[in-house]
Amino acid sequence: MAKILVVDDAAFMRKVIKDTLSKSGYTELFEAVDGADAVEKYGEVHPDLVIMDITMPNMDGLEALKAIRAKDGAANVVMCSAMGQESMVIDAVRSGAKDFIVKPFKADRVLKTVNSIIGNP
Repeated sequence: MAKILVVDDAAFMRKVIKDTLSKSGYTELFEAVDGADAVEKYGEVHPDLVIMDITMPNMDGLEALKAIRAKDGAANVVMCSAMGQESMVIDAVRSGAKDFIVKPFKADRVLKTVNSIIGNP
């Protein structure tokens, strides 16, 4: 079963993503509250996919992406960003993100992205 780490400083956003994934059969779901927490949890859980917000306190998503990719060059990371953060999305893709999801997002877009990277549950 695929393990997915959901990273966002907003508890509501983590819940929305986790609910979307669990309704589609994904059961091994983990959470992190910021980039630093994500890097730590990545080392503990070794998820198959990370879905991570860009704008967070302590360590933003771009810094966390780079730290995770430095530990594991094969890490699958999908970045989430709000409209108007195109330059950050470009930086994320250049830094190794597999894809990005624009907020507010639709459940089918999240699932299509997840399924394309790690397959169906």
